[in-house]
Amino acid sequence: MSPVMPSHAPASTMQDALRAAGTQAGHIGDLWNGTLALCTVVFVAVVVAMLVAVWRAPRADAATRPDTSSLSGPEHRLWRGVGWATAAAIAGLLVLLAGDVFTSRALARLPLEDAVAIELVGHQWWWEARYRDADVSREFTTANELTIPVGRPVVVTLRANDVIHSLWVPNLSGKKDLIPGRTATLRLRADRAGAYRGQCAEFCGLEHALMALLVHAVPPADYEAWAARQRQTAQEPGDAVARHGRDVFLGTSCVMCHTISGTTAQARMGPDLTHLASRQTIAAGMFPNNRGYLAGWISDPQSLKPGVNMPANTLPPDDLQALLAYLETLR
Repeated sequence: MSPVMPSHAPASTMQDALRAAGTQAGHIGDLWNGTLALCTVVFVAVVVAMLVAVWRAPRADAATRPDTSSLSGPEHRLWRGVGWATAAAIAGLLVLLAGDVFTSRALARLPLEDAVAIELVGHQWWWEARYRDADVSREFTTANELTIPVGRPVVVTLRANDVIHSLWVPNLSGKKDLIPGRTATLRLRADRAGAYRGQCAEFCGLEHALMALLVHAVPPADYEAWAARQRQTAQEPGDAVARHGRDVFLGTSCVMCHTISGTTAQARMGPDLTHLASRQTIAAGMFPNNRGYLAGWISDPQSLKPGVNMPANTLPPDDLQALLAYLETLR
């Protein structure tokens, strides 16, 4: 079952294991359909056998003598029935085992030529995504949203920064755990453009259920244009209000946790904000990225997501509005 999405989540996203949008999810969906079909046959057979047994059971009343014939000799017909049922159950389990093995092999055979490499780190309660490249000058970092090209394989290296997390984007692939001190790898490919919601699927603390990850699958040309923008540093603010907002950001505790490339803010405790305004959501997919929610998130994050590690920032109204104006320039 897919976790329930907040009512304010973007309407364009979907999280549905039965609507495969990639080859890996398709293999898992085929295994699910086969398992469901076999289990349905077994269920129907058991119900039919029960109804036949009830229908054929001898009727008796208080004066009927008990039938003890089964105590004096074997019931060959019953033994044959039990034997055939046992054989059928073993055959069914072997079919499921074979299906699981073939599915696992199919998942491991995804071609990885020209794959996009992403290192995804799970934090309480957000996702840090580092796009890797053989040329380190082409690498960049983002948070809580992935953008991948349609039809191109993606290799996601998974790490946990604090506790055990688990990544699950059901439309694209199965679950994979992120365990502190260990590295795991998830291979996937989106074959259909769209926005797909991922979710932490391992309880990781108070806000576990609100640790989402949006995956945007876009045409290859759009992906390259997006990646080129992500590699750019933050632009110089174009007006006095936004410039004042930048000064507010650099002069408060914001710089102790966040990075904005091109400025002196280079901390790594919180999400990289260099291109914050280009993201659809804030707070790991919990709220739409607009001025109202962003203002509330800055001023009192605990009221929106209790337990989050981000502290409240009490700013004068003019400073807060200037800070919001600056953050809206980070595209």
